[in-house]
Amino acid sequence: MAETLDLSAYVRRQDNGTSHLDLAIEGIDCAACISEIESGVSHLPGLVSARLNYTTHRLALDWQGTLDPIVFVDELCRLGYRAHPFQARAVEEEEARRAQWLLKCLAVAGFASMNIMLLAVSVWSGNVSDISPETRDFFHWLAALISLPAVAYAGQPFFRSAIGALKNGRTNMDVPITIGILLALFMSVIETINHAEHTYFDSVVMLLFFLLCGRYLDQAMRRRTRTVACNLASLRAEVAHRLDDRGEPALVPTAALKPEDRVLVRPGERIPIDGIVLSGSSEVDESLVTGETLPRQLAGGGAVYAGSLNHTGALTVRVTATGQGTLLDEVQRLLENAASAKSRYRQLADKVARAYAPVVHLAAAITAVIWIANGATVHDAVLTAVAVLIITCPCALALAIPVVQVVASGALFRSNVLLNSGDALERLARVDTIVFDKTGTLTLPEMSIANKAAIPPDLLEAAARLALSSHHPLAAAAVREARNRRPFEGAIEEPGQGVRAVVDGAEIRLGSPAFCDAEDLAAIMVGEQMQASVIACARGHERAILLVRQALRPDAAQVIKSLRASGLDCRILSGDRPAAVAPIAAALGIEAWRAGAKPADKIAELERLKAEGRRVLMVGDGLNDAPALATADISISPITATDLTQAQADAVFLGDLLEPILDAVTISRRAHALMRQNLLLALIYNLFAVPLAFLGYVTPLVAALAMSGSSSLVTLNALRARGKGERKNETEAVPTSPAVPVLQGV
Repeated sequence: MAETLDLSAYVRRQDNGTSHLDLAIEGIDCAACISEIESGVSHLPGLVSARLNYTTHRLALDWQGTLDPIVFVDELCRLGYRAHPFQARAVEEEEARRAQWLLKCLAVAGFASMNIMLLAVSVWSGNVSDISPETRDFFHWLAALISLPAVAYAGQPFFRSAIGALKNGRTNMDVPITIGILLALFMSVIETINHAEHTYFDSVVMLLFFLLCGRYLDQAMRRRTRTVACNLASLRAEVAHRLDDRGEPALVPTAALKPEDRVLVRPGERIPIDGIVLSGSSEVDESLVTGETLPRQLAGGGAVYAGSLNHTGALTVRVTATGQGTLLDEVQRLLENAASAKSRYRQLADKVARAYAPVVHLAAAITAVIWIANGATVHDAVLTAVAVLIITCPCALALAIPVVQVVASGALFRSNVLLNSGDALERLARVDTIVFDKTGTLTLPEMSIANKAAIPPDLLEAAARLALSSHHPLAAAAVREARNRRPFEGAIEEPGQGVRAVVDGAEIRLGSPAFCDAEDLAAIMVGEQMQASVIACARGHERAILLVRQALRPDAAQVIKSLRASGLDCRILSGDRPAAVAPIAAALGIEAWRAGAKPADKIAELERLKAEGRRVLMVGDGLNDAPALATADISISPITATDLTQAQADAVFLGDLLEPILDAVTISRRAHALMRQNLLLALIYNLFAVPLAFLGYVTPLVAALAMSGSSSLVTLNALRARGKGERKNETEAVPTSPAVPVLQGV
């Protein structure tokens, strides 16, 4: 297939002279594949870098010279992986098919294990009472008829992976799993033919069921994250109005624009490129791109960024960067690089399993050899070796981590925290530093009117209803004060000025102070309330100024205090103005803060903290936070965050309170301790069980009971993760429904 594949159309020349190619890799089953693939192609001449993103299965290759990219495909094929040009839609369709296939395998294994267990229980109880040999043999053959086709179908994900690895002269975690399953299944059939009292069909299918559960959940979580994370289309303008030499606009694809072209951006449109404003004035919402809280006033000479939303006036912009040179594409590149680095993290269970499985199978092999050397028959030696495999069946190990995750995830759900990552609990438990974004994270995402108590209620209601007819972002703060949600009839919005309507013979206006003839009043109010955004409203001779600010989350101060009391270093890293960040930091008692940080600046700061040995939790909500969320050791975003940001976060919290962050840290620390306890229990169990099985003192009945007992023990221990654990009394004072405080200078 590699010989007929034309990759030239997918190779991209970069500014530094290197060539770049993205390949989609098939056959990746575990985190160990990352180093195997990257090191497997590292010897190719001219290769500069090879980075595999475990979430998207995308291999990013950079090389120098005239190397034919088909060499990469051939080398990956030699390693046992299929590769083809990365196309998001094709990869998503393939992953959807694989998810459906894994679910079918899981369903078959689950159905078979339930039925075989019923037969096994009947045999166990009958062996200690009065079951006849004929009835026992019938039950064993019935179990064989169920398990053989079930294992043949449900075991395909492991069998295919193991065969592919062995064909290419390597091993992976699926090789010992396949050997154990097939050997136990083969010996069970032999024992059934020989009319033995015990078989292993129940243990084989149950083990397969647990393994498929873990694989399906991991695949489903990665697929959900990739689906959202790859979608930046909502922020990209596909077409633009390019101005010709006569100044006449022509609609062209954004990809056709070049630097120095002139583009007309009309009110309500997204800016398609990075550029400099040549003429016109407007307000531009850059909150999703730069994190700036308020719309930015733009005039000639001002810089604009792709993805920003133009609100009020038409702008003529000179193009400085298009396509992959824009800030929006820089965010995406930073995001992919950070996600690739983060995917190298290995879960605790994976680390233990990588050492556990080879030891178990080595112990079984040694058992068979020693028994044969001491004069036992091959049948008895192999039977004893299989007993070792069964009693050390990693059900307890398979449950040790997942069952704690399930219980702790339920506790977090009750605390309004939703997990997006399977290893989030493990990483969250280890953090020692929390970095907060400001806008929409420490503050509520919506603006509010700070001085509504000083405005006559009837005038405030009139302004709120008039705001229903406005598209200006500041008008949304007034809309929330409307008791009557019906807009005034005949309301007219004047772009860049405000909205007006005639009600009961009197004109009502809402908009800029000049539009409402309230400039003197606005000057006085802004002088007294620094850094406030203002909206003026007028009705007849009445004038009022609405001060619009963001408000802190109700419990932010108390939660920050509790987090610091638990030994966490809290910091603020925001893209907003210093004048907006400083009062927030002062109100929360946070000394370490930084404002005006762009996406690359946030990544650099987090990398600096990590270089100091810190384990960093990042909490943010804007598009400009997404690369930082992917860079941090662990990340959380509010439910109001953009889809892309939520996709990069390891967890999402609901509601207006910040307390879920505190709960997440507390519960995860407790859960991590329980995970280690469960692994220790599984280890202790095997230290006692393996020698007994090795000496031949363990029958299949005892092995099955011991295996079930160890699984029950770790499950009962995991139930302790339901509580939030110990917390200082000060957190009990966290309010649940207080009035939202509004800060000066926000």
